Amino acid sequence: MRVYNFSAGPSMLPLEVLQSAQRDMLDYNNSGMSVTEMSHRSSYYDEIHTECKALLRELLSINDKYEILLLQGGASSQFEAVPLNLLKKGRADYIVSGNFSNKAYKEAIKYGDIRLAGSSKDANFTFIPKNCEIRDDIDYLHICHNNTIFGTRYTELPKCNCPIVCDMSSSILSQEINVDDYGVIYAGAQKNLAPAGLTLVIVRRDLITNGMDICPTMMKWITQSQTESLYNTPPAFAIYMAMLNLRHIKKNGGIKSMQAYNEEKAGLLYNYIDNSDFYSNHVNVPDRSMMNVPFVTPNTDLDKKFVKLAAEAGFVSLKGHRLAGGMRASIYNSMPREGIVSLIEFMKSFESENK
Repeated sequence: MRVYNFSAGPSMLPLEVLQSAQRDMLDYNNSGMSVTEMSHRSSYYDEIHTECKALLRELLSINDKYEILLLQGGASSQFEAVPLNLLKKGRADYIVSGNFSNKAYKEAIKYGDIRLAGSSKDANFTFIPKNCEIRDDIDYLHICHNNTIFGTRYTELPKCNCPIVCDMSSSILSQEINVDDYGVIYAGAQKNLAPAGLTLVIVRRDLITNGMDICPTMMKWITQSQTESLYNTPPAFAIYMAMLNLRHIKKNGGIKSMQAYNEEKAGLLYNYIDNSDFYSNHVNVPDRSMMNVPFVTPNTDLDKKFVKLAAEAGFVSLKGHRLAGGMRASIYNSMPREGIVSLIEFMKSFESENK
């Protein structure tokens, strides 16, 4: 029996996508091979690679001013790739709104004049910093669109006179965005796109240069751009799974429909928490994430009991991150509405038995 998997990542994928991969596992498209064993230079794989990029361009309305890179290394590798590729004047500003933007900031300071323009760390990252002091003469501003651990997200972009670089690992494909608002978007795939192993980078072509002299060849966007992300063996199976998932999203109405569905799911859960005198969510309401919903009971002992009993009832990976504690329901694209409804029913039962 499949469980409701609330993991922050790797996260659940649509059952239809998993079943398609299962059918193709031993023989993809009459090739006599699995995607896991075919050459990335073969015509079979070329079709997968090309379709994946085409679907991304279509679903996210990515125009020809942008290059799509399908890379390895996870979003964390881009924490260094970003400054190594973009620092020309040697200056950039960072807004730290959670754990991963903080990690990105710490990596970047090794390579230039990197300034903290704003942070919500002192408030345990319960809000998105506003009215940040962003310098004029910088190469880029870095933000994290959705904060997986602390459950916040940007609903309005900072105003600046430079390219915005955005980590969208936990919100990519979950809502409509205007790609033209960004210079670079990067995302680990393991939340809304595909299994772990694939990293998506969407970069404006005029920002693709040779980068800093010390930038490793594998981390240079120009290297990957000039070779169609085939400079070395790509994460072929993860790209294939991304292709299947993108087909699924397109079939089900695209990003607009996905956003409406996600808003409905998040609304159900937040509404229950807000109307309970047992559970609480401490995030600034306008900044709440649609993807990651942290919550707590009246004390830590009950939190532990909740996580244990929830897992036994088929609601797994609800334990909050060690930096935040409590519980966290990650309700990405693939979490069905029924999963939210069932979780709420469990929460009601737990509340009535533990007041």
